[in-house]
Amino acid sequence: MYENILLPYDGSEGAAEVLHHASEVAHWADATIQVLYVADTTRDSVTVVGGEPVDVLERKGEEIVGEAAKTLDTLGVPYDTDVAQGNPAPTIVDYAERYDQDLVVMPTHGREGISRYLVGSVSEKVVRLSSVPVLTVRMQPDEQLTFPYETILIPTDGSSAATYAADHLVEFAASLDASVHVLSVVDDAGLGLDVRSATSGNESEQAATDAVETVVSEAEARGVGTTVSHIEHGTPAEVILDTIESHDVHAVGMGTTGRRGTDRILLGSVAEKTVRSAPVPVMAIAESE
Repeated sequence: MYENILLPYDGSEGAAEVLHHASEVAHWADATIQVLYVADTTRDSVTVVGGEPVDVLERKGEEIVGEAAKTLDTLGVPYDTDVAQGNPAPTIVDYAERYDQDLVVMPTHGREGISRYLVGSVSEKVVRLSSVPVLTVRMQPDEQLTFPYETILIPTDGSSAATYAADHLVEFAASLDASVHVLSVVDDAGLGLDVRSATSGNESEQAATDAVETVVSEAEARGVGTTVSHIEHGTPAEVILDTIESHDVHAVGMGTTGRRGTDRILLGSVAEKTVRSAPVPVMAIAESE
C-alpha cells in the first residue's frame, strides 16, 4: 500500500521513537524510507569556516541523517537520505509530491488537552498543505505506539472529505487485519435552543447514522472482520479522545479539507485538535482537488 515513506527528521528529542515507528510501518509495507533533513534557509545559517562559506545547518543535516541511517541499518529497513534547503513545511510537501512519496511520517509536539495549541508548527503546516497522507506521531510520554495497529478509529461527518479519507483508511485497516471503529458525533452545542432544536437534533442524528453506516458498509465490503459503530453526542474532538481511551484505539484516521495554500483548513478544525491532542498516531488524508 505504501512503497515510499518520507520521514522528515531533525534528530530532536523523541525523534528516535518516530524513526522506529516509521520503520515498523516500512517493514510491514515492504517500503523504502526516505530520510529528509530540511536546512531552514529562512534562518541565518551561513558562516565562514577556513575562508569558505559553509551552510552550518546543511552540514548539521548531513550528520543527523547519517545517524538515522545507522539506526535503519540495524533495523534492516531500506532507506535513502537527503538534505534539502528551504522553508521546512512547504519543502517537505513539495518533496513528497515531487518524489512520489506515498506517506509522510511526522513528529508533533502537541500537548495534552485540546485547548493547548502549538500554532504554526511544521507538522501542522505539512498536514494542512500535503496532498500525500500524513501520519503524525506525538512525542509525549503518554503516546501509545503499537504496530501493527489492531484498532483504528475513523471519525466521519459524512462530508466528501471524510468519505474520501475513510476509503483510504478502510483499505489500510483491511491490509492490517485491524478492527475499525466508525464514529460520528452530534454536536449538541451547535443545535441551538429554539423551537427547531428537536427537529434539528433528529436530523443531525440521522445524518450521523447515515455517515457511519456508509463507512461500515465499505469496511465490510473490503473484508474488514470487525466493525463497531458509534453515534455520540458532545464536542467532537473531546468525544474522539474519549473513544480512543475507552476502546483501546491504536490509531486514528481523518480527512482534511480546504484549498491548497495558506487558507487551507482542517476538517472543521476537529482534525487539527485531534492531531495535536490524541495519544495515538493520527493519519490525516486530503481529498484530491
